[in-house]
Amino acid sequence: MGLSKILIRILIRIFLTLTVTVFFTSCASKPALVEKDNTIAVWDLDDLSLSTTVRPNLGEILSSQIIEAIKKRGDYAVVERQRLLLALEELRLGTTQLADETTRLKLGRILGARFMVFGGYQIIGNQMRLDLRLVEVETGKVLRAVPKTTSAADLQGWIDTARKAAEELL
Repeated sequence: MGLSKILIRILIRIFLTLTVTVFFTSCASKPALVEKDNTIAVWDLDDLSLSTTVRPNLGEILSSQIIEAIKKRGDYAVVERQRLLLALEELRLGTTQLADETTRLKLGRILGARFMVFGGYQIIGNQMRLDLRLVEVETGKVLRAVPKTTSAADLQGWIDTARKAAEELL
């Protein structure tokens, strides 16, 4: 067998290997960033502090940090806060009814969320404690809970703590 025939066989094998590799890699579909059943809704955090110090919109500010942390992951679709509020208006639900977690879960089901994030924060002495819960909407089962604490005097610490808690929760 001549050198040219061996060289041709090697080139044919390389060509076939490359062709098969390109074919199979082009057939593979790219994974979706968000599976359709990985939708999550995040409620504003409840202020559970015993003191009467007014901290307007702090629950909303902390929940927005949680939402940003979830979006950054890219594997959950987040039900926007505006959709939650719109659904509340349409269903004519008041804040007293929303205090009931069961009502919130029903609302999440209507909006197509598979998971919900609930939580609260409170000032205890010189510490702020933040608690988050990941709840499966269909069953109401708490899948994971994350407690975090930070200095009560450090507002940036509160924001960072909310973000870190969300990262740990998921």
